[in-house]
Amino acid sequence: MLQVNNIRAHKDAYITALKKRNFDATSLFEDALKYDDMRKASQTDLDAVLAESNRLSKEIGILFKSGEHQKANAVKAQTADLKENSKRLQDELRDAEEKLQNVLFEIPNIPNDLVPAGVDEADNEEVFNEGDVPVLAEGSQPHWELAKKYDIIDFELGNKITGAGFPVYKGKGARLQRALISYFLDKNTAAGYNEVQVPHLVNEASGFGTGQLPDKEGQMYEATVDKLFLIPTAEVPITNLYRGDLLDEKDLPITHTGYTPCFRREAGSYGAHVRGLNRLHQFDKVEIVRIEKAEDSYAVLDQMVEHVKDILRELKLPFRILRLCGGDLGFTSALTYDFEVFSTAQDRWLEISSVSNFETFQANRLKLRYKSADGSKQLAHTLNGSALALPRVLAGILENYQTPDGIKIPEVLVPYCGFDVIN
Repeated sequence: MLQVNNIRAHKDAYITALKKRNFDATSLFEDALKYDDMRKASQTDLDAVLAESNRLSKEIGILFKSGEHQKANAVKAQTADLKENSKRLQDELRDAEEKLQNVLFEIPNIPNDLVPAGVDEADNEEVFNEGDVPVLAEGSQPHWELAKKYDIIDFELGNKITGAGFPVYKGKGARLQRALISYFLDKNTAAGYNEVQVPHLVNEASGFGTGQLPDKEGQMYEATVDKLFLIPTAEVPITNLYRGDLLDEKDLPITHTGYTPCFRREAGSYGAHVRGLNRLHQFDKVEIVRIEKAEDSYAVLDQMVEHVKDILRELKLPFRILRLCGGDLGFTSALTYDFEVFSTAQDRWLEISSVSNFETFQANRLKLRYKSADGSKQLAHTLNGSALALPRVLAGILENYQTPDGIKIPEVLVPYCGFDVIN
């Protein structure tokens, strides 16, 4: 969430910047500043009451020691009113803090200057395009037909076990899935990312820490008895490893990669564009997460983009990069680049990665800070990216590598798969 002091200092500039998101923050900013003023006033009054209470307690002690019991009891009677005032002011302070936090939770991150204005994905800005779209033989099929033909992914069996959007990978399909996970992790660790295995359920504090709550609560699966949530992305548990921490500047950057299944309700997603692997309720993803100093984070974002480029070049998939417009930018992000691979069989682009800089937005929620060389405490910058999300990468491979004799395996994956064709 935004820092209220920054809202106070940059209110007009923030209102203008948030218009890129088609978001009018005027009334929310006014409420935030009002509740912050109430919080400060309650805190000042409470501090004064507590100070007076402490002074009187010392005076009572001195009077009792000197044998002036009558005076001591008279002063002691004054403390009863102070205790009542203290309780009232503490309640007022908690109420103001809660109202302030609830307002701040409703305000999205300030978009970076590079973010173009726009309403939706149609206004995203293409910034890079590479790779030749293969010319497929006549009668080429989309991946859901290929999956059935070669018996490598069973959507109906997943529907039987759980429901729509929970596929079962079989035989060479399962091995190709495992090969992609291992390849992505190896690429990430070779680039300096430290691999971690994290829980697949998180508590409410973790959801609030990275911004999935309250913004995306309706899109998350919830284990209601224990008030736990199935993770929508590994970003959530990995970033929350450092929730509440005060790091040392010399410990930065922190870089992690991790594989997890991801769970998303995807409520309201229907139609031909979500067939097969195009949109699932459970899918596998390998994530990269970084914690950085503010002055380094945008250079690092560019490095992360180049890293994902390198993976797609090795897979030899045609891809493009979009800079998301304000209307399509995620709630917590300051700047996001989406990667898309071209599906020749579907004749459309499929999103396979988002690489984002959240600046201090998540760190402020997480209370994730670092102590700089001069001893000051600074909020860290957090970044993450998919490297990569598997379903649409797999769809792109199945469709773009299909031949009349079977589906070829990208050369870089053959050592991981142990086979070079699905037929």
